[in-house]
Amino acid sequence: MQNAGDQSALLRFINHEATAGLILVLAAAAALIVTNAGFAEVYDNFLELPVSVRIGTLALDKTLVHWVNDGLMAIFFFLVGLEIKREVLEGNLSSRDQIVLPAVAALGGMAAPALIYAFFNWGNAATLSGWAIPAATDIAFALGALALMGTRVPLSLKVFLLTLATLDDLGAIVIIAVFYTSDLSLTGLALAGVAFAGLVALNRMGVNRAAPYIFVGFAMWVFVLKSGVHATLAGVALAMTIPLLRKDGSNLIHSLEEALHPYVKFLILPLFAFANAGIPLSGFSLENMTASVPLGIAAGLVLGKPLGILLAVGACVALGIATLPERATWLHILGVGCLAGIGFTMSLFIGTLAFTTPEQIDAVRVGVIAGSIVSTLLGLAILLLSGQPSGNSHPAANRK
Repeated sequence: MQNAGDQSALLRFINHEATAGLILVLAAAAALIVTNAGFAEVYDNFLELPVSVRIGTLALDKTLVHWVNDGLMAIFFFLVGLEIKREVLEGNLSSRDQIVLPAVAALGGMAAPALIYAFFNWGNAATLSGWAIPAATDIAFALGALALMGTRVPLSLKVFLLTLATLDDLGAIVIIAVFYTSDLSLTGLALAGVAFAGLVALNRMGVNRAAPYIFVGFAMWVFVLKSGVHATLAGVALAMTIPLLRKDGSNLIHSLEEALHPYVKFLILPLFAFANAGIPLSGFSLENMTASVPLGIAAGLVLGKPLGILLAVGACVALGIATLPERATWLHILGVGCLAGIGFTMSLFIGTLAFTTPEQIDAVRVGVIAGSIVSTLLGLAILLLSGQPSGNSHPAANRK
């Protein structure tokens, strides 16, 4: 059982994510307002601004939106990688009892939406590549929505959703690495491999300052960008080589997380939301919503997520592999399953990898936004119906 200090830190993290979720909503709303208030051309021209970075003969020429999606999002994935590594070493993923139920639920919650999307797009190779879009969960939005319930849900359920969403992010990283890379450059991959080997060497030599890792990690990001593998994966690879502790025993990974969190949650992710959520509201017509891509995405998020999670949790409980989170009911699991259907950031991101044409990207936005909104409303309604958890929702309150 977690001690009071662990619970306090967890509650601070959840509240922090709730605030970040609100900022994301505002950024997405701003993009929608700008796009639909007569400034769509200004919005598009802003995102297509060419931005160049040159170091000697090495040049990186990309549009502003690509710098956000390929550059700034690499920092987001670096933070995700740090969080996953710390959770594996000392947090919610560090023991079998803590990880089994959310791990199986995460697998079910990724498989079912992908299958539903594939059902609506079977036989169409041009759209089937978007199968992974509804498989992702947005941690900030999902935890932000759950935080609105306050004490109506037990703390154990919040830990369950946090762990599930973290593993969901890990699954999304694997999917991106395996299925969304193309036109590979062997030279770029080889140089990225050399840089990664250098990071591993720094770790083995006991280097426990962040600066050398960041310097080599930046070089690895450039090589990965040039290789054809999506550059954000360099952020995850870098995070995996960062040592947990400094020589004085202080937590290096935790310090990096604390330093990065404000920039990622309140600058990078809102910029990503603003750059990718702008869509004409005319795109939400009945005709467009019933097209295979938005319908498959929305159905995957709204139906596939709770169905996959509920079936996975049910199987675990029936087989005696795990039990429900403390003071949680099946209605709680269904509500959390619906909130896991909020795919916003990660789903939009995978959509930019799966499709390239403006029409396809607009279809992705329609499906993701509609599916995420419906998932939020359904999840909150179900959790409201679930009533107060039996006993006190905070285990620390039961101590004598």
